Amino acid sequence: MSGAGERRSRTLPALIVLGILNHTALTGSRVTVSLYALSLGASPFVVGTLMGLYSFLPMWLAIGAGRMSDRVGVRGPMLAGCCGIAVGAVLPRIFPGLPVLFAATSLIGLSFMMFQVGTQHATGALGAPADRPRNFSLLALGYSVSGFTGPLTVGLLIDHASFSATFACLALLPLAPAAVLARGWLALPRKRPANAPATASGVADLLRNRHLRRVFIINGLLSMAWDLHTFFIPIYGANLGLSASLIGVILAAFAAATFVVRLAMPWIARRFAEFEVLTAALFVAGGAYALFPFVASVAPLMMLSFTLGLALGSAQPMVMSLLHSIAPAGRMGEAVGVRMSVINASTFAVPLLFGAIGSSVGIGPVFWLVGAGLAGGGFFARRR
Repeated sequence: MSGAGERRSRTLPALIVLGILNHTALTGSRVTVSLYALSLGASPFVVGTLMGLYSFLPMWLAIGAGRMSDRVGVRGPMLAGCCGIAVGAVLPRIFPGLPVLFAATSLIGLSFMMFQVGTQHATGALGAPADRPRNFSLLALGYSVSGFTGPLTVGLLIDHASFSATFACLALLPLAPAAVLARGWLALPRKRPANAPATASGVADLLRNRHLRRVFIINGLLSMAWDLHTFFIPIYGANLGLSASLIGVILAAFAAATFVVRLAMPWIARRFAEFEVLTAALFVAGGAYALFPFVASVAPLMMLSFTLGLALGSAQPMVMSLLHSIAPAGRMGEAVGVRMSVINASTFAVPLLFGAIGSSVGIGPVFWLVGAGLAGGGFFARRR
């Protein structure tokens, strides 16, 4: 195998490792920011605002980031994303208090989006089209590891050290990916060839494609369910009087389930069509959300979180495989950017909306509304 071939063969495992480090910083910061804000007396609406800010700038800039990855390659945006995550995570360590959290969450969300668009673009470009479900399953499996370790680790750090130490540790994680990307050790997709189609009118064309539009809508619902679990479990657990460590364990049960189901994804993908898996994921997730208000102890909460993780963890590899199969040639980055823009629009608006509802009428109605929305999405996904 040539040197270039050897570098390409190492690209996917390296991308997975870099993604685990950055995603650990993201998931850990979400839990840390939520609990830190609550310790300062913030209301559920304020916490919802902070969680929404992770998605506000990505909501507007993800399409541009995707076009940039098509135009200039993915290495530069990914490197900038790593540096931004580190800076955003360390800000609350340098400037304690509630106001800095608004800047920190905005910067971390924007920076991770830049890294993630590049990573998904690169993963879709590796190997043959038939390899994409496997490649995205492996990438998602890595994020399951970070989804498990992030909340669990920060919960232990908060309880046994401090919020300040936790933010400092999170800021160290993106430095290794930044060094790898800066040294050029990975074979990553370069800029779009000069004769590739331009994307000036691309967004409308992509959204007019009914297959792509269907994928975007379903993925937006699944992303809403994923992010609301991260948002509401710390609030719900704090209302029940649970410690940060126990809240971290409940969130880690969700991540463990995503890991388990993604190990089984090659078997699942051989036996079920993509939309069959997505339909089942929406119905199971809707049922889990409907049951959350009826449990108030750690073990049942862990079981529901695990069930939700099984459903949502099975969906992302299928969504990404569909997206890269349907997207026009030369516009993978833009299609990924549109998907992330849809996701972040939902992620930004929903915590604000449901945070306000939770502050006024309680958290139970929020879980039921989300469950009903996911069940409706299941009926939409099963349409032929």
